[in-house]
Amino acid sequence: MARAGFPASAPANLANSQLRRNLGKATRTIRGKRAEVVSELPDWEALRDAGAAIKARALATLPEQLERLEAAVTRAGGTVHWARDGAEANRIVAGIAHGHGAREVIKVKSLATDEIKLNDALAAEGIEAIETDLAELIVQLGHDRQSHILVPAIHRNREEIRSLFMRTIARGRELGHDPGSLTEAARRHLRERFLTVNMAISGANFGVAETGTVCVVESEGNGRMCTTLPEVLVTVMGIEKVLPEWRDLEVFLQLLPRSSTGERMNPYTSLWTGVREGDGPREFHLVLLDGGRTDVLADETGRQALHCIRCSACLNACPVYSRTGGFAYESVYPGPIGAILTPQLEGLDRAPTLPWASSLCGACYEVCPVKIDIPSVLIHLRGRVVREQKRRTDPERLTMGAVGKVFASQERYERAQRLVRRGAGPLAKLPIRVGALGGWTEARELPDVPEQSFRDWWRAERGGT
Repeated sequence: MARAGFPASAPANLANSQLRRNLGKATRTIRGKRAEVVSELPDWEALRDAGAAIKARALATLPEQLERLEAAVTRAGGTVHWARDGAEANRIVAGIAHGHGAREVIKVKSLATDEIKLNDALAAEGIEAIETDLAELIVQLGHDRQSHILVPAIHRNREEIRSLFMRTIARGRELGHDPGSLTEAARRHLRERFLTVNMAISGANFGVAETGTVCVVESEGNGRMCTTLPEVLVTVMGIEKVLPEWRDLEVFLQLLPRSSTGERMNPYTSLWTGVREGDGPREFHLVLLDGGRTDVLADETGRQALHCIRCSACLNACPVYSRTGGFAYESVYPGPIGAILTPQLEGLDRAPTLPWASSLCGACYEVCPVKIDIPSVLIHLRGRVVREQKRRTDPERLTMGAVGKVFASQERYERAQRLVRRGAGPLAKLPIRVGALGGWTEARELPDVPEQSFRDWWRAERGGT
């Protein structure tokens, strides 16, 4: 079933001045921090090239790398599961929870589990998923939606969060207005869960095929608590997150924190390989999620989207995102990367307007740590939408087809010029507001029609054709 579409969803967000203020302040702050720490590295462009090359190699040899990863995880005492889609991944995770009698699970922030709606699937099985990332917790408590890749609650300001906490996890307590007080309220709420819940679920920033190591980077420490304290740990990882070699982490652990949080390194970088007696969880499961990724890989141009390391730099740089927010994209992947990733993962027929939900200004490409050429992919996907949705008989398609026939013939083209010259005089300055051209011409005016075309001038001056 198709979505409402970006053009239908964006106006409400554009009209929300509080949302725009929240987004504007947050994205400006993150952009400034990123620019400062990136400028410290003289080899930043070389790092971007290296990151792009590593991701290209991983995708070019993806079946081999995934088999290496499976073998390494298994040797280290872990169990690997393969999931063709979100429904299968959800069944696997729910089955593991039921197998251990778990009625609650704690979660590390994970876009992959948000993508497959794991929390809802577990709730349907009678299992409560507790978000431990502060921003994800805010979204969960407010029955809200994520609006940013890195900071899902970026659309909320401090006062809104304080009111939410006083209605939920800190009911009956007066909270201060400073971030420390709000964080302390969340900490008190979560600490008991960390110490009592025996199953945790994480995503993965990277999975290393050579060693079977899974890597999660975060800023709060909640991820470290989830990946070390419970007896059972389940990681849901998109298959594009695999890296061939251990040494590849050196590149990405420089690129990711600078591009995402504007830090030189993440405060918490958790690495684990299978299970080890007396150290961490006793049982580890790795769920490898396809979820449309092999279909994306088949598109020679569009597959660049799978290089994404979920840093969110493109969102913070995008003028469209900063004005419309994440909700208009109707996906856990908003902004420029969402405009090229979501339509490919879910199918162009389900999200046909998203390739038009980002400008072609190039700001997203300039900040992408792995050099995804988002503007080129946007153009490519726009072309695919037009070509593949052949059932469309909309006025724009008919109009452009007619114009194409006129332009294909010199005789028809010159006849059209003469007709326009005779009849367009008083209409030339009137923008067309209705019909197929209404949106396209809303900010455009027809140019003046010259009294003499170049070809007419040439014939008059030089003779002949």
